[in-house]
Amino acid sequence: MERISVPRLIVAGVLFAVVGVIVQTLGAFPTMGFYMDATYFPVWSKLMMPTAGPPPITFYYYSVGFGIIAGILLALVYAIVRNALPSVGVRRGIVYGFLVFLIAGVPGSLSLYLLVNLPSALIAYWALEDLVAYLLGGVILGRLIQ
Repeated sequence: MERISVPRLIVAGVLFAVVGVIVQTLGAFPTMGFYMDATYFPVWSKLMMPTAGPPPITFYYYSVGFGIIAGILLALVYAIVRNALPSVGVRRGIVYGFLVFLIAGVPGSLSLYLLVNLPSALIAYWALEDLVAYLLGGVILGRLIQ
C-alpha cells in the first residue's frame, strides 16, 4: 500500500462530511412532512427531537461530528483499496462511492424497513440521499487521494 498523508485523509473526510450534510439538509425539505407528523415523533431520537419541533443546534453538531468521523473512515478505506478499483481519479472515486452504497446504503435501508416504523417512501428517499452523498463523496476522494 502506498503511503497517504494524514492531513489529506482528514481534509478528504471533512469534505466528504460537508457533502453529506448538504445532501441531507437539502433532502429534508421535500420530506419535512414525515418529520413533522406526530405519528412518528416517538421514532426520532432524543438528540434529534427532544420535544416536538425542529432539532436543536446540538443535533447538527453531532451530525457534523459523526459525518467527519465517517468521512475520515471512508477516506482511509479508499486509500487502502483504491488500487484494486477499476479506472483512475474521479471515476475510481465514483466506483468506490457506488460500491459503498451497495454494501452499506442498501443493507442499511433494508434493515431500517424491517426494524423501524417509518414510511417506506421516507426510507427510499434516504437511500437516494445516501447514493448521491456516496457518489459525490467518491468524486472528492478520487480527486484528493490518487
